[in-house]
Amino acid sequence: MPSQKASAKKAARAPSRRRGRDRVAALMEAARAVFIEKGADAATMTEIAARAGAAIGSLYQFFPTKEALADALHVEAVEAMLAEFEALRADVAGGARRPNGGALVDRLFRMIADFLDTHPVFVALADRRTIDPKRKQQVRRRLRGEVAALFALAEPKIAAPRIEAIAVLIPHFMRVIVALRSETELPNRARVIDELRAMLVAHLGAKANGRD
Repeated sequence: MPSQKASAKKAARAPSRRRGRDRVAALMEAARAVFIEKGADAATMTEIAARAGAAIGSLYQFFPTKEALADALHVEAVEAMLAEFEALRADVAGGARRPNGGALVDRLFRMIADFLDTHPVFVALADRRTIDPKRKQQVRRRLRGEVAALFALAEPKIAAPRIEAIAVLIPHFMRVIVALRSETELPNRARVIDELRAMLVAHLGAKANGRD
């Protein structure tokens, strides 16, 4: 019998036919709802299959482990998030007037807040210890690249070393926001997040190169 560790590495199977793709979409939608309600640890494959109105064997046919299912949903959410970063950068680049660093961080934080509102499964799955470290590094690099490209558009210009520092820090601030969002017993978390946003807006909205 294979070990649990080996089993957890099994990947989801992508169906080739439309009927199979529709079934997988329904299973993922059910899993999304259960993960949001119960969290990654408490959710079970049995409950997910029942929510989808599918046999448990059908679920395991496409997703051999709960971790494979969580990974599929997490990758989907990450790609959606990166698409939001790209859209924000394209919007700023195409604007008639370039915003300063403070205005950029304000727009970025509001975009992140909107994304988390519309993709709550990202919060439910982001802190899993079983996420592949290599994939985490790849996502981190892509995020840093998007942040650096965004802040390179700021006017007045921000010096390259400072942009590099901002690109490292923003993903960590995102982790703070996700952690705060997951604290359901924190009644004023929206105010706490807004305070973090306000501090960064004030800092980056000051004379752009004052601390370069």
